[in-house]
Amino acid sequence: VLMGGVLPFGCIFIQLFFIMSSVWGHHLYYVFGFLFVVFVILAITVVESVLLLCYFHLCSENYHWWWRAFFTGASSALYLFGYAVIFYFKRMEVEGTINFLLY
Repeated sequence: VLMGGVLPFGCIFIQLFFIMSSVWGHHLYYVFGFLFVVFVILAITVVESVLLLCYFHLCSENYHWWWRAFFTGASSALYLFGYAVIFYFKRMEVEGTINFLLY
């Protein structure tokens, strides 16, 4: 289930780095057209990976596919959250509990 989120996360990894660097680095982010294209690519890759893995589960006669299909699509959000945590501790130079809660 967790492997279903690797491909969508890989598609938006670089753009996510630029967005987070510009937002938390007090820079202006102005490439919203490209951001929309990356969002569409993310949506397409999530749908395709869910369909493919759901097809594999049904071909192996595993008929308990409902929650696995949901968690396969949601696993890319877990990778995004993990990257946000890594970005906070590795790239940002802030200290304190309040800054962590605001992030």
